[in-house]
Amino acid sequence: MGLINKLFGGSEEKKEEKILPWINLEHIKSLDVIAEKSKTKTQLIFKHSTRCGISRMALNQFVAQYNLDLNADLYYLDLLNFRDVSNEVGYKFQVMHQSPQLLIIKNGVAVAHASHGAINDINLEKYI
Repeated sequence: MGLINKLFGGSEEKKEEKILPWINLEHIKSLDVIAEKSKTKTQLIFKHSTRCGISRMALNQFVAQYNLDLNADLYYLDLLNFRDVSNEVGYKFQVMHQSPQLLIIKNGVAVAHASHGAINDINLEKYI
C-alpha cells in the first residue's frame, strides 16, 4: 500500500495544519471593542461565506500566507450565521459588503480592505 500511495500522491507523513489565532466575531457590540483596540493594535476582520467555494479558496490562501508573527488581532466572521454583524461591519467601517472580504482597522477606521483574490495581495506588514 505504501508504494501505491507514493505513486498516486498519497503521503504517509501528515502535513501539519496551520492554525491561526482567530477570534470569532459574533456580536455587534464587539465592533466597538475592535474600534477601540485598533487605537493601539491593528485589527483584522475576515468575512467568510461558508457556502461559497471562492470564499473557501480565499480563506485557505489567506491562512497559508498569514504570518503568525504579525502583531494584530484576527477576527473571523461567518457572515451567513451572523448577517446582522456583517451588515454592521459595513456601516461602522464605511465599507461596502463583499464576500469574502478582509478589513484592516486602525485608529477606529478601515484603512484598507479587499475582497476575493485581492485579499492575498494586501501587504499586511505595511499596516502593523
